[in-house]
Amino acid sequence: MLEKINRQLERFMPIITPISVLLGMLLTHELKNFLFLVPWIFAFMTFSGSLGSNFTHLRNTLFRPAPIFIGLAILHVVMPLWAWAVGHIAFSTDPYTITGLVLAMVIPCGITSSMWISIYKGNSTLGLSIILIDTLLSPLVVPYSLSLFVGESVAIEEWPMVRDLLIMIVIPSIVGMILNHLTKGNIKITLGKRIAPVSKVCMAVVVAINASVAAPYLKHVDKKLMWIGLIVFFIAASGYLVSFLVSIMLKYDRETMVSMVFCGGMRNISAGSVIALTYFAPMTAVPVIIGMLFQQILASIYGFVLSKHFGRQSRPHKESTSA
Repeated sequence: MLEKINRQLERFMPIITPISVLLGMLLTHELKNFLFLVPWIFAFMTFSGSLGSNFTHLRNTLFRPAPIFIGLAILHVVMPLWAWAVGHIAFSTDPYTITGLVLAMVIPCGITSSMWISIYKGNSTLGLSIILIDTLLSPLVVPYSLSLFVGESVAIEEWPMVRDLLIMIVIPSIVGMILNHLTKGNIKITLGKRIAPVSKVCMAVVVAINASVAAPYLKHVDKKLMWIGLIVFFIAASGYLVSFLVSIMLKYDRETMVSMVFCGGMRNISAGSVIALTYFAPMTAVPVIIGMLFQQILASIYGFVLSKHFGRQSRPHKESTSA
């Protein structure tokens, strides 16, 4: 029954996130008092997602490290630079919105990308390895990338941010991986499947609580908010597109390309909203929370694009075989 519930939640993920944002805006006063629980709920989500990972995945993939390095370069060099450049063009006098755009691109790869990689038959080992390495590097990459890109215009508390990233992401990931290793993967079946639907519900709760704090900036739909939404959509879509084009240029096989596209496009956006609301003005969280609305929808769109791309590739092969 829990597996069935989990599959349904995965299926409706593109709808659940916008509904959670809406609930957060409607229940602002009731939910914003629970903001202190968000890092701990998020730690549970990370632990649940990491139960399918182990050190063997990492070791096996390191024998072919080029896709990992390219994936990390897209995640933490190309896309933050792109977000910074677009942000300065679109919001030259608004450092908080620029910070939010950059933050949305420097946070680590989202664990939900593994779900999309599995759906579209990608290289799960490669995807999990990128997620794992990116997660472990996040306490260094996130605060120092933000200092590099926006540190002159916005004050950044680096060490407290490192501490929270360790608590929310790194330590739960390591614990989950150790348990996977000690049980030879059985914990993914015995415990992972039971808590997977709870983790999905927790994600909706985190989104709703964060949206409740940022609600004053989201309730009044004006030209600026619509412009932020358009820019966020453009930047988020660019992550998938860049990964797709790089994979074509490097002539990656289907499995590798699928993993690169979803890892390059998806971010741990809930973690980004927690960081934005903890260390910056609420306005900084607006681009990140808007990004939640688009991420799963964009994943669905690019899944369709990948299917069409490989459908076109296989068609001449089928025709030549029949001939």
